[in-house]
Amino acid sequence: MTAPACNIHATAIVLGTTGFLITGPSGSGKSAFALSCISEAKRRGRFAALVADDRVDLTLENDRIIARCPASIRGLIEIRGGGIVAVETVSACVLDWAIMPVRPSRDQRLPPENEELQLQIGRTLPLLRVPVETLVSPLDALHALLPKNLAL
Repeated sequence: MTAPACNIHATAIVLGTTGFLITGPSGSGKSAFALSCISEAKRRGRFAALVADDRVDLTLENDRIIARCPASIRGLIEIRGGGIVAVETVSACVLDWAIMPVRPSRDQRLPPENEELQLQIGRTLPLLRVPVETLVSPLDALHALLPKNLAL
């Protein structure tokens, strides 16, 4: 059974078999975070792909949250200040986690416990705040936060 779709401002990627919805305000680093994780995972010989950048269509199917890309932007990702480029994509993924890129100098030292992202389709995803602009790569930080969910 498929519920009506909603379109949100976010980026969706898949790393291995885990789907991530990257959320945050415009300019927060969603696209850069996604591109960094995808590129680094591929360098390590792992599967990784973009689903959608900037706008993501969400549906609820068989009690799972599915991310898809609007046709007009399929296969494209923005490199802020550099332009829009083509990247390998997959047509859809099941979302398991939400990620919010944070800058340690501006954000709280520790995140709230058991934080969730409320979605417009009436469901939530567990939310991880992942530091960017640090000496730790986004993929390494994500792996440290989710060692059992992300085999690298």
